[in-house]
Amino acid sequence: MPRLVNGREAAPTYSNLVGFIFIFNLIVGTGALTLPGVFARAGWMLSLIVIVLLAIISYMTVTFIIEAMACANAIRNWQTLQALRQSRSSAENSEIDDNADDVSLASGAEQAGDFERVPLTIQNREFHYYQLSHKFELGEMATLFFNEFGRIMFYLCLIVYLYGDLSIYSAAVARSLRDVVCDQTNGTDTNNLMYWLGDFENNTSRACWKEHTISRLNMYRVLLIGFTLIFGPFVYFNVQKTKYLQMLTATFRWMAFTLMICISLKLLISRGPKGHPETFNVYGIPSLFGACVYSFMCHHSLPSLLAPIRHKSMVSKILSFDYIIICAFYILLAMTGIFAFERIEDLYTLDFLPFDVAYVDFWSGLLICIDYFLALFPIFTLSTSFPIVAITLKNNLQSLFLDMSQYESYSVVLRICFPLLAIIPPFCITYFTESLSSLVAFTGTYAGTGIQYIIPVFLVYFARRTCSELLGSGVVNRFQSPFKSSGWLIFVLIWSILCVCLVSINLFS
Repeated sequence: MPRLVNGREAAPTYSNLVGFIFIFNLIVGTGALTLPGVFARAGWMLSLIVIVLLAIISYMTVTFIIEAMACANAIRNWQTLQALRQSRSSAENSEIDDNADDVSLASGAEQAGDFERVPLTIQNREFHYYQLSHKFELGEMATLFFNEFGRIMFYLCLIVYLYGDLSIYSAAVARSLRDVVCDQTNGTDTNNLMYWLGDFENNTSRACWKEHTISRLNMYRVLLIGFTLIFGPFVYFNVQKTKYLQMLTATFRWMAFTLMICISLKLLISRGPKGHPETFNVYGIPSLFGACVYSFMCHHSLPSLLAPIRHKSMVSKILSFDYIIICAFYILLAMTGIFAFERIEDLYTLDFLPFDVAYVDFWSGLLICIDYFLALFPIFTLSTSFPIVAITLKNNLQSLFLDMSQYESYSVVLRICFPLLAIIPPFCITYFTESLSSLVAFTGTYAGTGIQYIIPVFLVYFARRTCSELLGSGVVNRFQSPFKSSGWLIFVLIWSILCVCLVSINLFS
């Protein structure tokens, strides 16, 4: 039976363990599949240093998002309280003594039937305002704390990131299918995959099959067109990721990652290390930085997962455990891969193509099935995520350019244009490149840095200033980031600018 609060059905909640799993699944995605490739190019020691450092800074900015969300709740609760006081004052037509405010608040709330609940309680006086009970998305917080210029910059940054996301999804699916159906002997040379046109030089002249003339690049484009035509139209509908679809995707993801680690460990034990990666290689920094930022990204969807957690006081600990385990998991996945294989594809699952495995008995057949499952794994997961990300992008484009309160008044032609704007640019980008390293480097370095580092810093800065003006400094925010000094905000900004500049110099020089 659903739980009722003030006569209304309460929003569903889940335990700390479920929250831990959901956040883990949110962070660990396709970006992890690019880590072994960038580790091999940047060197194992440099990669270890960078990924640990970026994990710490990413966790730091996650705590900024939590604090900003608590501040947004505090402002909402303060506004609700002021409205309740005015409503009660009008109803009683008399002045109410301030000392009796909290005692008679519940009755005042009943008189003002427009409000769902009373934000203040006597028993928890210091925690009245700062809560995580109401979900504030990043866009809502940007509207609340930023001016019009800041709001536009936020939406532009988020839109660029989502465009990059869709481009990576499209390229990963089309390339995985192409490499499964084409001969391995005509595979892509991964040495040039860092460059936008490197894949064209390798695949334009190489046939997909020895006895046919169709090139690998043309096969990739045919599969890309097919994928876009099948999944692109879903952007016109209000498709939601159901609980069961999320569970199925999470199951596939865990099976794939566990199998990849186990197979790599078995290869290392049975035949010794075949890969001999460098220790340091600064030329691999652009793809390394972009992939690591992309792999720790959860900031844009974090509010949706925080609000339903039952015990909000444990949020920071849950996230810290998530980041520690995920960082260790990434290191294990990448390090076993770069030493187990002589050459690493930029999409790690493609290293498990079963072309060198002959069917002899049941176990060899099982190994072939596992290899095909791993090679096709990105197709299973990304095909379910593509419509969701595309719809999110469409909604953000509409929020940026349209007045959503007047949405129904816009012409049908205009409303049709925005879904097309969501799917056509990623298709055009991936039609002319299949280089996942380039896509991840650009998306993670520029839009990813904005969402993961710069936006959280400005959100928490303006949130603190706004709450200080409204509530004063005497009300304690129990969700305040442990990195509360302004020096940490300056550090993250300087770090972001330096990283983007260094990566840009290295990338374009």
